[in-house]
Amino acid sequence: MDSLQNLLDSVGSVVWGPFFLIPLLLLTGLFLTIRMGGLQFRALGRSLRAVFSRDDSDDSTDGDITNYQALTTALAATVGVGNIVGVATALSIGGPGALFWIWVTGLVGMITKYTEAYLGVRFRVTDARGEQIGGPQIYLKRGIRGPLGKILGVAFAIFAVFASFGIGNLTQGNAIASNMESTFGIDPVASGAIMFVAIGAVLLGGIQAIGRITSAFVPLMIIIYVVGGIIVLITNAGALPEALATVFTEAFTGTSAAGGFTGAGIIMVIQFGVARGIFSNESGMGSAAIAAAAAKTPHPARQAFVSMTQTFIDTLVVVSITGLVIVVTGTWDEGRENAATMTADAFSVGLPGHWGGTIVSLSIIFFAFSTIVAWSYYGERALASLVGTIATLPYRMFFTVVVFVGAVTELDLVWSFSDLANGLMAVPNLIGMLILSGLVARETKAYLKFDPGLNRPFTEVREFTEAQGMGWK
Repeated sequence: MDSLQNLLDSVGSVVWGPFFLIPLLLLTGLFLTIRMGGLQFRALGRSLRAVFSRDDSDDSTDGDITNYQALTTALAATVGVGNIVGVATALSIGGPGALFWIWVTGLVGMITKYTEAYLGVRFRVTDARGEQIGGPQIYLKRGIRGPLGKILGVAFAIFAVFASFGIGNLTQGNAIASNMESTFGIDPVASGAIMFVAIGAVLLGGIQAIGRITSAFVPLMIIIYVVGGIIVLITNAGALPEALATVFTEAFTGTSAAGGFTGAGIIMVIQFGVARGIFSNESGMGSAAIAAAAAKTPHPARQAFVSMTQTFIDTLVVVSITGLVIVVTGTWDEGRENAATMTADAFSVGLPGHWGGTIVSLSIIFFAFSTIVAWSYYGERALASLVGTIATLPYRMFFTVVVFVGAVTELDLVWSFSDLANGLMAVPNLIGMLILSGLVARETKAYLKFDPGLNRPFTEVREFTEAQGMGWK
């Protein structure tokens, strides 16, 4: 077991090292930002309004779920243990400066999320069951001609299937069981059995059931967690300016990184900040494009703008709350030996009685459950692109069993495995987005000229799309 851990750590240090995935992620986001004229900043307000605008799609609009349900499904996948435990881990090892690099990942991640969601809808296809299927496993093969596109698409699909059992299953199931035991005294076996039944029931309904469930409780669970965090920040308002100054200072000095001297400390701060940032918001991984492809939308840009707000909500809202609460309460330094309880300890400092720990525990349970549900769909769609829809039922059954395994098993290796799988997913997707960025920039510019406010009726947008002869359906 130790040798496997060492192997994962060695490979992971290369993948997430300062000379491979980290610069690839940041430079891809920077390149897309420049090529699209800072679109994520110019259109953020309009995108947020579009999230809550009236949905006038109908049965003639291609897609399986509404654009809002596609957003909440993607949010369900990203707002999970990484927003609580992952952020605490980054701060415990990289120090407060890691939060700055998580923010950077979110800022450039908005445009990568837009690009992959656009491509997800642009190149989606209809499967044997009449459902929409899209994502990097599709748009890499369809958008990039020749063997390169096929190789990138297959590589992404394989990595996504493996990642669905790491980031989307084992870590989440284990987190739920651990918190059910510590908070309510429920045995992990019982928690595993409950999750087995609940997840299995949801998966039987497919993406329509997933969309209905996530649209109902994802916003509520985020609001409860964020409100609790804001109360903690208000309680410790006097320490907030110093906390922000520490975050920005440590981002470029790395002196608070665990065991790090100046040079190595900076590298560690950036490495853990970016790694946990992408673990949280999944920008660049391509996973959210799979959910976006299922949305009822008359044009790829409409759904891409909505999907872009997911990274903003996940990283610049939820993760910021977690990180700032940990820094202002000082628990990032006091609780370095146990990052798993760091966020709960921080909330307990700012909220009376046991409310802080209870809110964090319940948030982990609900965040993790929603992540499992959404990632089951991601893995299923990736596997279907490799072997067809015949694999759907066996995958759902096996995925449900693995949830139980995660609940009752110690998973010391899972975090290392999850980071590695995330990184390997991102590589083919980032390469593909760079190649296809010209198409996205050109078509986005044309769409914004037609619909600058993102508020044209679906019927008019559909007519525009057909007139353009884009052939994206």
